[in-house]
Amino acid sequence: MHLIKAVTTVGSYTALSRILGLVREILMSYVLGAGLVTDAFVVAFKFPNFFRRFFAEGAFNAAFVPQFAGRLAEKGTDSARDLAEHVFSVMAWFLFAFVILVELAAPQLMPFLAPGFVTTPERLELAVQFTRITFPYILFISLSALLAGVLNSLDRFAAAAAAPILLNIMMIGSLLLFPTINMEPGFALSASVFLAGIVQFVWLYWICKKAKVSLALKIPVLTEDVRKVLRLMIPGTIGAGVMQINLLVDMILASLLPSGSLSYLYYADRLNQLPLSIFGVAIGTALLPPLSKYWRQNEVDKALATQSSALELGLQLTVPAAVGLVVLSFPLINLIFGHGHFTIMDVEATAPTLAAFALGLPAYVSGKVFSTTYFAQQDTKTPVKVAIVAVISNFILNLILMQYFQHVGMALATSISAWINVSLLAILLKRKQQFVFSKLFFKMFFKVVLLSALMAGVLILCQSYFPRSPESLTVQIILTLGYVFLGGIIYLGGGCLIGVTPWRRG
Repeated sequence: MHLIKAVTTVGSYTALSRILGLVREILMSYVLGAGLVTDAFVVAFKFPNFFRRFFAEGAFNAAFVPQFAGRLAEKGTDSARDLAEHVFSVMAWFLFAFVILVELAAPQLMPFLAPGFVTTPERLELAVQFTRITFPYILFISLSALLAGVLNSLDRFAAAAAAPILLNIMMIGSLLLFPTINMEPGFALSASVFLAGIVQFVWLYWICKKAKVSLALKIPVLTEDVRKVLRLMIPGTIGAGVMQINLLVDMILASLLPSGSLSYLYYADRLNQLPLSIFGVAIGTALLPPLSKYWRQNEVDKALATQSSALELGLQLTVPAAVGLVVLSFPLINLIFGHGHFTIMDVEATAPTLAAFALGLPAYVSGKVFSTTYFAQQDTKTPVKVAIVAVISNFILNLILMQYFQHVGMALATSISAWINVSLLAILLKRKQQFVFSKLFFKMFFKVVLLSALMAGVLILCQSYFPRSPESLTVQIILTLGYVFLGGIIYLGGGCLIGVTPWRRG
């Protein structure tokens, strides 16, 4: 499948999912605000999602997709299905045991995940209860990741990309219906996460069955092929998930800060995830199958051209997005979350956090491109070594910056560590002559930065002429959407004039 078409397919469904996710966060901020219950739910939601992002978006795809795609090309569908069934069975039984273990050990684990909660027993108890409800989600969503990998290898990107939409629909439903079902909103949200995992799994299993690649649950056997996937997956878990490790460290340390800090980080991160998921996940998902094929067939020129195309596309989209989120952080947070129980003080605390996260956006997406190059060659050791450096850097920066900027400093540390991560990945690829800094690349990057700077200057100037926080919601919507529209016109219009047109790449 043509790269731009695959990215567009995955990106479109991911965008729809993120828009629904934004609706979810708006409802959540309105119903819960930023406080004790939200902090507890954030921990309970992030804990299974920490593993989900390793298995579903990083290490699993990196280890499994090249093996399945290679088997499919060389030995046909039946052989590829056999590999998938063995991996499916091993993963299912292992994760079932893992879920049981975490359910039993949740009260002992929570003081380590959120040490600051120990000083507020009610928040600690809520976090334990919410975690016990949400954690089985990891079983179903990880099996769904395998099914998604199968479908992506068959060039069927749409169904897997659409699956997260179901999670957001379920969570939105819980926030709207919790009074009707006589359940506290925190418990309703937690239950919706668990149910969504089941629904996503059933959906993807049905699509696989339609594609004539239905998988049967067997007695787990560690065949040599399964062992190979696991060997690739274990170091890849860290290599692909450096950002998630950093966010987990943020969560642990943020629990030591005043109540609400976790909520501010959560809401800011969710908005930052909108462009990150649309561009980063889409590019990484669409890039892995063709790169795996080119490196397997030793077509170096095609591999480098595909990598370069994905990197340029990512930068042309994420640099202006990052600048926009920094410059418009306050009006965006105020419009999206500044209602109900989410006060103007909460907006003031969350906006700079969003700006700090956004500074790392180009690094996050570029890191997806570079790590995918390693994974396509079944090299998971190099990313893990780089990730260790980035994680240590993040931890040290957190300890330093949180003393001066509290939760904002932690978001800034995450961004800086992302730039350290992507820089090291690029340098090591260049040494292996698997990444080339061409004059055309630097020319393109200069144009992107120039256009983004122009856009930022105009938006800052415009904001100085209008009230920062209009009392009328209608005026607030018009101004914020006007800023976004104006920024888009400046960047895209200027891009047409000087040759920065991401939609024409492929």
